[in-house]
Amino acid sequence: METPDTRSLLAQAQGGDADAYCEMCHALEGRLLRHAMTLCGNESLAEELAQETLVEAWRYIRRYNGRCQFFTWLCAILLNRFRNVMREKRPAPLSTLDREEEATARNHIEQITDENCAPDEVVETFERAAQVRLCIERLSQKHQQVIYLRFYVDDSLEGIAAALGCSIGTVKSRLFHALEKLRTMDAMSGEIENLPSIKEKL
Repeated sequence: METPDTRSLLAQAQGGDADAYCEMCHALEGRLLRHAMTLCGNESLAEELAQETLVEAWRYIRRYNGRCQFFTWLCAILLNRFRNVMREKRPAPLSTLDREEEATARNHIEQITDENCAPDEVVETFERAAQVRLCIERLSQKHQQVIYLRFYVDDSLEGIAAALGCSIGTVKSRLFHALEKLRTMDAMSGEIENLPSIKEKL
Protein backbone atom coordinates (compact mmCIF):
# COMPACT_ATOMS: atom_id res chain seq x y z
CA MET A 1 0.00 0.00 0.00
CA GLU A 2 1.11 3.55 -0.67
CA THR A 3 2.08 5.59 2.39
CA PRO A 4 1.76 9.37 2.88
CA ASP A 5 5.53 9.59 2.31
CA THR A 6 5.21 7.71 -0.97
CA ARG A 7 2.38 9.96 -2.12
CA SER A 8 4.44 13.00 -1.22
CA LEU A 9 7.42 11.74 -3.21
CA LEU A 10 5.12 10.92 -6.10
CA ALA A 11 3.68 14.42 -6.11
CA GLN A 12 7.20 15.87 -6.12
CA ALA A 13 8.26 13.52 -8.92
CA GLN A 14 5.26 14.52 -11.02
CA GLY A 15 6.35 18.10 -10.48
CA GLY A 16 9.72 17.28 -12.04
CA ASP A 17 11.79 16.42 -8.96
CA ALA A 18 14.20 13.73 -10.17
CA ASP A 19 15.64 13.18 -6.68
CA ALA A 20 12.19 12.36 -5.32
CA TYR A 21 11.66 9.88 -8.14
CA CYS A 22 15.03 8.25 -7.46
CA GLU A 23 14.04 7.84 -3.82
CA MET A 24 10.82 6.16 -4.90
CA CYS A 25 12.73 3.87 -7.27
CA HIS A 26 15.09 2.84 -4.50
CA ALA A 27 12.11 1.68 -2.44
CA LEU A 28 10.40 -0.14 -5.32
CA GLU A 29 13.20 -1.55 -7.47
CA GLY A 30 13.66 -4.77 -5.48
CA ARG A 31 9.97 -5.61 -5.66
CA LEU A 32 9.83 -4.69 -9.33
CA LEU A 33 12.86 -6.88 -10.06
CA ARG A 34 11.16 -9.86 -8.40
CA HIS A 35 8.13 -9.36 -10.62
CA ALA A 36 10.34 -9.07 -13.71
CA MET A 37 12.05 -12.33 -12.69
CA THR A 38 8.64 -13.96 -12.33
CA LEU A 39 7.77 -12.90 -15.86
CA CYS A 40 10.91 -13.97 -17.71
CA GLY A 41 12.87 -16.35 -15.47
CA ASN A 42 16.16 -14.81 -16.60
CA GLU A 43 18.12 -12.64 -14.17
CA SER A 44 19.92 -10.42 -16.67
CA LEU A 45 16.75 -9.86 -18.69
CA ALA A 46 14.78 -9.17 -15.50
CA GLU A 47 17.27 -6.49 -14.47
CA GLU A 48 17.08 -4.92 -17.92
CA LEU A 49 13.26 -4.97 -17.92
CA ALA A 50 13.07 -3.42 -14.44
CA GLN A 51 15.52 -0.67 -15.37
CA GLU A 52 13.72 0.13 -18.63
CA THR A 53 10.39 0.19 -16.78
CA LEU A 54 11.64 2.77 -14.29
CA VAL A 55 13.12 4.90 -17.07
CA GLU A 56 9.89 4.81 -19.07
CA ALA A 57 7.80 5.54 -15.97
CA TRP A 58 9.88 8.67 -15.35
CA ARG A 59 9.31 9.83 -18.94
CA TYR A 60 5.54 9.50 -18.53
CA ILE A 61 5.19 10.19 -14.79
CA ARG A 62 2.74 13.03 -15.41
CA ARG A 63 0.32 10.59 -17.07
CA TYR A 64 -0.14 8.65 -13.84
CA ASN A 65 -3.58 9.70 -12.59
CA GLY A 66 -3.78 7.89 -9.24
CA ARG A 67 -6.70 5.65 -10.22
CA CYS A 68 -4.58 2.58 -9.38
CA GLN A 69 -1.62 1.94 -7.11
CA PHE A 70 1.59 3.41 -8.51
CA PHE A 71 3.24 -0.01 -8.35
CA THR A 72 0.40 -1.49 -10.41
CA TRP A 73 1.00 1.21 -13.00
CA LEU A 74 4.71 0.28 -13.02
CA CYS A 75 3.81 -3.39 -13.52
CA ALA A 76 1.58 -2.52 -16.47
CA ILE A 77 4.59 -0.79 -18.05
CA LEU A 78 6.74 -3.81 -17.18
CA LEU A 79 4.27 -6.09 -18.96
CA ASN A 80 4.44 -3.94 -22.10
CA ARG A 81 8.24 -3.96 -22.04
CA PHE A 82 8.24 -7.74 -21.64
CA ARG A 83 5.75 -8.13 -24.49
CA ASN A 84 8.01 -6.08 -26.76
CA VAL A 85 10.98 -8.26 -25.86
CA MET A 86 8.98 -11.40 -26.60
CA ARG A 87 8.06 -10.03 -30.00
CA GLU A 88 11.69 -9.34 -30.86
CA LYS A 89 13.23 -12.48 -29.45
CA ARG A 90 11.77 -15.03 -27.07
CA PRO A 91 14.16 -15.54 -24.14
CA ALA A 92 15.55 -19.03 -23.64
CA PRO A 93 13.68 -21.14 -21.07
CA LEU A 94 15.57 -22.12 -17.94
CA SER A 95 15.85 -25.70 -19.12
CA THR A 96 18.18 -24.57 -21.94
CA LEU A 97 20.55 -22.63 -19.68
CA ASP A 98 24.01 -24.00 -19.05
CA ARG A 99 24.92 -25.08 -15.51
CA GLU A 100 26.44 -21.74 -14.50
CA GLU A 101 23.46 -19.73 -15.79
CA GLU A 102 20.97 -22.08 -14.14
CA ALA A 103 22.86 -21.86 -10.84
CA THR A 104 22.71 -18.06 -11.03
CA ALA A 105 18.98 -18.13 -11.72
CA ARG A 106 18.31 -20.61 -8.91
CA ASN A 107 20.41 -18.51 -6.52
CA HIS A 108 18.32 -15.47 -7.41
CA ILE A 109 15.10 -17.40 -6.77
CA GLU A 110 16.44 -18.52 -3.40
CA GLN A 111 17.11 -14.91 -2.45
CA ILE A 112 13.51 -13.90 -3.16
CA THR A 113 11.92 -16.99 -1.59
CA ASP A 114 10.84 -17.17 2.04
CA GLU A 115 14.02 -17.49 4.10
CA ASN A 116 12.29 -20.09 6.31
CA CYS A 117 11.90 -22.51 3.39
CA ALA A 118 14.02 -25.66 3.41
CA PRO A 119 16.34 -26.21 0.39
CA ASP A 120 14.06 -28.88 -1.11
CA GLU A 121 11.08 -26.53 -0.75
CA VAL A 122 13.02 -23.78 -2.55
CA VAL A 123 13.74 -26.13 -5.47
CA GLU A 124 10.12 -27.27 -5.58
CA THR A 125 8.92 -23.66 -5.53
CA PHE A 126 11.36 -22.77 -8.31
CA GLU A 127 10.25 -25.66 -10.52
CA ARG A 128 6.55 -25.07 -9.90
CA ALA A 129 6.90 -21.35 -10.60
CA ALA A 130 8.68 -22.11 -13.89
CA GLN A 131 5.91 -24.55 -14.87
CA VAL A 132 3.16 -22.05 -14.05
CA ARG A 133 5.00 -19.30 -15.94
CA LEU A 134 5.26 -21.45 -19.07
CA CYS A 135 1.53 -22.18 -18.95
CA ILE A 136 0.67 -18.51 -18.52
CA GLU A 137 2.88 -17.69 -21.51
CA ARG A 138 0.58 -19.87 -23.63
CA LEU A 139 -2.30 -17.49 -22.95
CA SER A 140 -3.08 -14.48 -25.10
CA GLN A 141 -1.43 -11.22 -24.07
CA LYS A 142 -4.64 -9.74 -22.65
CA HIS A 143 -5.18 -12.86 -20.51
CA GLN A 144 -1.56 -12.88 -19.36
CA GLN A 145 -1.96 -9.29 -18.20
CA VAL A 146 -4.97 -9.88 -15.94
CA ILE A 147 -3.57 -13.09 -14.44
CA TYR A 148 -0.28 -11.38 -13.67
CA LEU A 149 -1.78 -8.21 -12.19
CA ARG A 150 -4.41 -10.07 -10.16
CA PHE A 151 -2.41 -12.96 -8.73
CA TYR A 152 1.15 -11.63 -8.71
CA VAL A 153 0.71 -7.89 -8.17
CA ASP A 154 -2.57 -8.53 -6.27
CA ASP A 155 -4.31 -5.25 -7.00
CA SER A 156 -8.05 -4.61 -7.00
CA LEU A 157 -10.19 -5.15 -10.08
CA GLU A 158 -10.68 -1.39 -10.20
CA GLY A 159 -6.91 -0.80 -10.09
CA ILE A 160 -6.26 -3.32 -12.84
CA ALA A 161 -8.95 -1.75 -15.01
CA ALA A 162 -7.36 1.68 -14.51
CA ALA A 163 -3.84 0.37 -15.24
CA LEU A 164 -4.97 -1.38 -18.43
CA GLY A 165 -7.38 1.34 -19.54
CA CYS A 166 -10.48 -0.88 -19.71
CA SER A 167 -13.68 -1.48 -17.72
CA ILE A 168 -13.99 -3.61 -14.59
CA GLY A 169 -16.37 -5.88 -16.50
CA THR A 170 -13.69 -6.45 -19.13
CA VAL A 171 -11.15 -7.34 -16.44
CA LYS A 172 -13.57 -9.83 -14.85
CA SER A 173 -14.34 -11.41 -18.22
CA ARG A 174 -10.67 -11.74 -19.16
CA LEU A 175 -9.80 -13.17 -15.76
CA PHE A 176 -12.59 -15.76 -15.96
CA HIS A 177 -11.62 -16.89 -19.46
CA ALA A 178 -7.90 -16.93 -18.59
CA LEU A 179 -8.52 -19.22 -15.61
CA GLU A 180 -10.74 -21.48 -17.70
CA LYS A 181 -7.98 -21.85 -20.29
CA LEU A 182 -5.39 -22.60 -17.61
CA ARG A 183 -7.66 -25.30 -16.16
CA THR A 184 -7.57 -27.15 -19.49
CA MET A 185 -3.78 -27.41 -19.43
CA ASP A 186 -2.50 -30.74 -18.10
CA ALA A 187 0.59 -29.09 -16.64
CA MET A 188 -1.64 -26.89 -14.48
CA SER A 189 -3.49 -29.80 -12.88
CA GLY A 190 -3.87 -28.92 -9.21
CA GLU A 191 -2.14 -25.55 -9.54
CA ILE A 192 -5.24 -23.48 -10.34
CA GLU A 193 -7.01 -24.55 -7.17
CA ASN A 194 -3.92 -23.63 -5.15
CA LEU A 195 -4.07 -20.02 -6.28
CA PRO A 196 -5.24 -17.97 -3.27
CA SER A 197 -8.96 -17.20 -3.00
CA ILE A 198 -9.80 -17.50 -6.69
CA LYS A 199 -13.49 -16.76 -6.18
CA GLU A 200 -12.59 -13.62 -4.26
CA LYS A 201 -10.36 -12.53 -7.12
CA LEU A 202 -13.18 -12.57 -9.69
